[in-house]
Amino acid sequence: MAEKLDFSDMRILEGLGLYGPRNSTELARKLNLPREMLRKRLRRMSSHFSLRFHANIYHTNLGLKKAFVIAEAIPGYEDTLFECFKANDFWIYVSRCYGMNEGCLGLYTVPKNHSDDFEQYFCLFEKLGVARNVKIFWSTCLQSVHSKCKWFNEQTGTWDFRWDEWIREIPLTGTQLPYTLIDPKDFPQKGDEIDVLILKELEKNPKITLVDLAKMFGKSQQFIEYHYRKHILRRGLLESFEVSFSQYNPAVSDLFLFIFRFDNNEKLARFLLSLLDKPFVLALGKILCENAAIADIYLPRSEFRNFIDALSSLTRAGILESYNYIIRDTRKRSRQTISYEYFKHGSWLYDHKKHIENLQNLVKQTSPKIKE
Repeated sequence: MAEKLDFSDMRILEGLGLYGPRNSTELARKLNLPREMLRKRLRRMSSHFSLRFHANIYHTNLGLKKAFVIAEAIPGYEDTLFECFKANDFWIYVSRCYGMNEGCLGLYTVPKNHSDDFEQYFCLFEKLGVARNVKIFWSTCLQSVHSKCKWFNEQTGTWDFRWDEWIREIPLTGTQLPYTLIDPKDFPQKGDEIDVLILKELEKNPKITLVDLAKMFGKSQQFIEYHYRKHILRRGLLESFEVSFSQYNPAVSDLFLFIFRFDNNEKLARFLLSLLDKPFVLALGKILCENAAIADIYLPRSEFRNFIDALSSLTRAGILESYNYIIRDTRKRSRQTISYEYFKHGSWLYDHKKHIENLQNLVKQTSPKIKE
């Protein structure tokens, strides 16, 4: 018989999102659970539900702007386009995507003074003949959605997708967004090289101890603890810890990137706040200087049309102006840590010329007849 999540599991998953995975003793205390029971359940979920953790850096406070890029591949250049997305050193996530057309999706963190260089880089994709309809969306940092108990039926151990209830809820929701979903006034540089190295290691292993970090860097534990507590935590360089697990059967579920547009900020705020406790939302971001948002949505295929029907109802009601989406291809994707190797002496090194050369050489290797 297949393993199933129960309500206690869901409480633990919520707690991990809120408090992080670094201190199981403290988490057990906050959840009022015996420590050994917590550890046993964590081992079970890791084994049967692909439980994983990821450290979410607040890139804004490291002088980095976040950008989503979506491009349609020229037929025959689908794999080439995927590699072209990674020819820029500042990517953190790239995947193939499909829907109306085959293409790629990329997530980047770009030094704030090089936004124009970054846009010029992607302008070349169409000139080189590997992509069309290249779109760049500058975004706030992403707000992870930690709450998982809502819509989970404690009696049956299954999910209840109450779409009509959600539609009624939105107009009654507040309008005060969390700081992660508000356009930042600036992109300050609040970290140093040690901070960036620690963040890189936290991305690789969110549960790594400060003792192990001290050994890794050849520093004292007090030195590393000072940077972790006084810089990374106090200066807001770490936004949260993301918890991912197989809440639905992956064989019959899909991962989407949605773009939602609104005619004013109040409607955007109510809509986004209504999503912060929904189990089908993984992360949210606001598109800078626009009444628009980006959302990572994960749904069983049996519920997808119901979700679209709900969005259609919200559009007719005037809450939502428009929406579109792509389907992320989880079979071909790559992730890397923050580009720590390009942070030197308190600033980011962005080599625009090298990125352009990397791109041109990559495309030439694929097709010697490609445009110069």
